[in-house]
Amino acid sequence: MTNADFQLSKYPKTVKGALVTLDTSLNNVTSTIVFQYNPDTLTRSLQVQSADGEDNSRLEPLRLSWPPVETITLEAEFDTTGPLPKGKEKTAAELGVYPQLAALETLVYPTSAHVKETMRQAADGTVEILPFDAPMTLFIWGKERLLPVRLTEFSITEEAYDVNLNPVRAKVSLGLHVLSYKDLPEAMSRKLFLPHHERKERFSQLGRGRDLGELGIEGISGTSLGGFS
Repeated sequence: MTNADFQLSKYPKTVKGALVTLDTSLNNVTSTIVFQYNPDTLTRSLQVQSADGEDNSRLEPLRLSWPPVETITLEAEFDTTGPLPKGKEKTAAELGVYPQLAALETLVYPTSAHVKETMRQAADGTVEILPFDAPMTLFIWGKERLLPVRLTEFSITEEAYDVNLNPVRAKVSLGLHVLSYKDLPEAMSRKLFLPHHERKERFSQLGRGRDLGELGIEGISGTSLGGFS
């Protein structure tokens, strides 16, 4: 082992974030779109779903109707001068980062085969233009966060091109809506969202305590609560 190899072996391999699509059985991966660089920041927003109705809010102020609506936003970067997957160097030299951008974009397109078949049947007067079911997409951010998501926002900023006008550097801003029990059929919820919910509960136990000493009070009672005034 060379000195350089020894230096590299001291550092763990960086796990990459990705978007992964599944087939209709939810058992088989149909595509994996790995972020070339992990985003520096990831913004998550949780909108609490409390009980509906003004009267209910007073009678049952702590009642939750559903899990919070969670949205995730991030910005991914792609660059042909950066680290490329093994065997992709030739493709990058010929097409830049267009293949990676296309892989992301097709997540929000119906397949051309579906469009052609629907158009053919419509021309024959046998079927209406039917909506297309996008593939089930998972946002994977480490082994502890595997979330079923729907892409809701998508913008691409192409920043540099080669001589053939293929983009060689680009930033992609993604908005993701996490699909929970409210969005998915029960069978899908059990398979895709429930494990995430259970992992979150397990981790929450590590982040909680019961000692009130750090708060300057000894207990929760009518007397001790006066200490907050």
